[in-house]
Amino acid sequence: MNAILAVASKEFQDGLRNRWFVSITAVFAILSLGLSYYGAAASGGEGGGSLSSTIASLSSLAVFLIPLIALLLSYDSFVGEQEAGTLLLLLTYPLSKGQLLLGKFVGQGAIITLATALGFGSAAVMIGFQSGFEGVFAAFGLFIVTATLLGLAFISVAYVISIAVNEKSKAAGIALLVWFFFVLVFDLAVLAALVGVDDGLTQQGLVNVMMFNPADVFRLINLAALDSGDVNGVIAVAINSSQSITVLMTIMVAWILVPLTVARVVFANKKL
Repeated sequence: MNAILAVASKEFQDGLRNRWFVSITAVFAILSLGLSYYGAAASGGEGGGSLSSTIASLSSLAVFLIPLIALLLSYDSFVGEQEAGTLLLLLTYPLSKGQLLLGKFVGQGAIITLATALGFGSAAVMIGFQSGFEGVFAAFGLFIVTATLLGLAFISVAYVISIAVNEKSKAAGIALLVWFFFVLVFDLAVLAALVGVDDGLTQQGLVNVMMFNPADVFRLINLAALDSGDVNGVIAVAINSSQSITVLMTIMVAWILVPLTVARVVFANKKL
């Protein structure tokens, strides 16, 4: 445990030195405050519609931004160290590959978690002062928790990429392709199947397919209680999913644990 915490502390401090923590927090805060302020102004600054529209807008923003930031934060975590020659040096210490992996995950996960809480939490505070705190923290609490899980899921995916390849440039290219697939291509493919196949997909079948995309699971959780008029695309069709929040949250956690387990297995068998 001490070894994991030592690696996690190093990763977090590296994030502070590289301005990752400050940059991510600032981006989240500026965008969430802007969306919250103009959303409240558009609805007269009060009423449930403002909160609903804000959560819908922030969810649409976060589903593009958080996976990209998580991938950029973590894609070179192992291949970058390997190219620099420090990975072998780290493993000469009393530190197993599994401890190194978990330590990096805890450290970089802490950066994403704190940046998400501070950045998006600032919007919750502003809306609370504008229209009252009743219901605000509950809605934003769910949003911040799921946004954090989304970031952790893509950090896990980034580790699989970083461990599987031997060149930093290749890892960067694959990471961008992964982001492009999950954020853009996946929904377009599902929508094409929805309208292009003769029998199409049932609503439950559509929801089941969307479980294979953590970005869609994130949106389903946050938008399930909102008016479908606030939502566009494939999500609007599946918004009345019969899946419970507990099941969807479990799937989000699985999207963290499964890639992390795959990364651990690949790392254990990787020759350095």
